[in-house]
Amino acid sequence: MNFEEHAAKPLLKAVGIPVPDGGLARSGDEAAALAERLGPCVVKAQVPTGKRGKAGGIALAASGEEARGEAERILALEIAGFPVNSVLVESQVPIAKEFYAAVLNDSDTKGPLLLFSAEGGMDIEEIAEKHPDALVRLPVDIRRGLEADALGSAIPDIDGVERAALLDTLTKLYRAYLENDAELMEINPLVATEDGAVIALDCKFALDDSAIRRHEELAETGAPEKLTELEQRGQDIGFKYIELEGNVGVLSNGAGLTMTTMDAISHYGGEPANFLEIGGAAFTLGKQALEVVLGNPRVKSLLINFCGAIARTDVMTGGVLEAWDEVNPRVPVFWSISGTGEDEARAMLKKKLGVEPFPTMDEAVKAAVEAVR
Repeated sequence: MNFEEHAAKPLLKAVGIPVPDGGLARSGDEAAALAERLGPCVVKAQVPTGKRGKAGGIALAASGEEARGEAERILALEIAGFPVNSVLVESQVPIAKEFYAAVLNDSDTKGPLLLFSAEGGMDIEEIAEKHPDALVRLPVDIRRGLEADALGSAIPDIDGVERAALLDTLTKLYRAYLENDAELMEINPLVATEDGAVIALDCKFALDDSAIRRHEELAETGAPEKLTELEQRGQDIGFKYIELEGNVGVLSNGAGLTMTTMDAISHYGGEPANFLEIGGAAFTLGKQALEVVLGNPRVKSLLINFCGAIARTDVMTGGVLEAWDEVNPRVPVFWSISGTGEDEARAMLKKKLGVEPFPTMDEAVKAAVEAVR
């Protein structure tokens, strides 16, 4: 779950990281009133996406009238598909230096990763590409936490910046990440002011979806998820369906198996078109599952991968085959079936479609990837 800046910054403030004074406005008049109180200010579009400045969603204002005009302009924008319904109006901060700082879930180390760069104000992709040597990557052992010695060794001295204040801010950022079950807690830019203070001018926060039940009050301030038409159809049915940019469709049972299938597609040079976790419900929802996956016009082949334990593969296969004639797939389909009920499932597949599942998942994946080339 993603959060807009105005909802994320209080999490930093709660752990002692300073943020600019400001408030939320939903109209030009509200923005003008805030600017009259704050003085020279920044007006920032509130949408759960980056690159707002490049899209014209961030502007400086020296007066209430300027803030009103900028707010009205920004409120008329749509950024990355999100309409701007509110703006954050904050005091301008005298910036001496800008940094990038984040703590995120790292798939390589299977734990938290602290990122820091003295090249702030840019996207992390730009920093990694243009200034790779300036990007500090500090893996954190979740059992031991962010240790002061490791942090002190990793973060370089920066001229004109009080080192103790910077290290204290990074320690507090890790605390905010930990306490809020974050997938990502990012400050860009984190700035040092002319008088030596370290202040977070922005904050991007993503909450681990599996932790929402532990943070129900916090989740209420999250941004509504932007779904594609097919994702909305999947949600309405009760599927966890995520539309991707690839062309190999995936229909599988179990989140772990689905993720493994997607990884295998990537490993063999293909691109998965979706995540779809149907569980053992394929016997009742086979038609809907096929329609959602094949409703994506980018899908050029379909990989059906069932692995049975408690859920039987013959039952799941039967549910999909029952819907086959009605859905009538127009792309090549490749099957992998293993586990409980696989002999029966193979016989059903042979009788209905005259085909055999592949002996292994890898072989099915390779065939599905090759079919779209």
